[in-house]
Amino acid sequence: METKLTIQERLKDLRVVDRRLSLEQLAEQTGLSKSALGKYESEDFKDISPFAIVTLARFYGVSTDYLLGLTENKNPANAELQALHLRDDAVNAIRDGQYNKRLLSELLVHDKFQQLMVDAEVYVDRIADSRINDMNAMLEAVRQQIIQQYTVEDGDLHTRTLALAQIQAAEYFKQVLSDDLISILSDIRNAHKQDATTADGESTAEAVSEYLQTAMSYEGSPQEKQARVYLAGLGIDYDAISKEEFVTLIGILQKSKKLKIKQANQRGKKRRKYEIIKD
Repeated sequence: METKLTIQERLKDLRVVDRRLSLEQLAEQTGLSKSALGKYESEDFKDISPFAIVTLARFYGVSTDYLLGLTENKNPANAELQALHLRDDAVNAIRDGQYNKRLLSELLVHDKFQQLMVDAEVYVDRIADSRINDMNAMLEAVRQQIIQQYTVEDGDLHTRTLALAQIQAAEYFKQVLSDDLISILSDIRNAHKQDATTADGESTAEAVSEYLQTAMSYEGSPQEKQARVYLAGLGIDYDAISKEEFVTLIGILQKSKKLKIKQANQRGKKRRKYEIIKD
């Protein structure tokens, strides 16, 4: 979950983190008094003049809406779109697209996104194709020369090696781009683990498998082991149910036409033992 900064926190963050300025330096460069600037960053101070907001927004290059906590975007709303070099349809897609915009932002700012875009450019604009084709042609020429000069069988190690060393550009870049994207998404996936909207990591099948493995390795009586295995197949942890719940469950299973439940009397045991037999 992302935490929103207060107005005071935003002002201090811009001064200290972004610009690395003291209050004295900020006062000199903005014309606002040091005492006023100090009050603006104080948590118990609420009265910031519109003039000061506009002055600080211009100085830091952010929108007044950002300083007032109305948006999380630092850039002014009327920032030049031409500087982004986006076509109108791209701007519309970003604005109106029905997809996870937070995820898009995380993709764009990831430190490996630049590599993904470079590799994509190399593939789309066929920048490396001629080099790959030249290498393939050289390898094939050597292979054909060996075949013509020497009598070789189809499974010859050397000629087969030269054949396999030739790279198909599309297949190669499919793997490269896949590796780039998966690397980025894996980092973002791990960062999302604690989000409230992220699904639980363990699937039902994994939980049942764990119950079954535990039940199969149980070293108690054969009857109790059978009960553990059967309940594990239903995704029920044997040790998590009470004696009363177990007896109730057995009572229900005894009504089954496909199972035979045989009670095994054992003195001194708190929980009755049952043998579950499949027809």
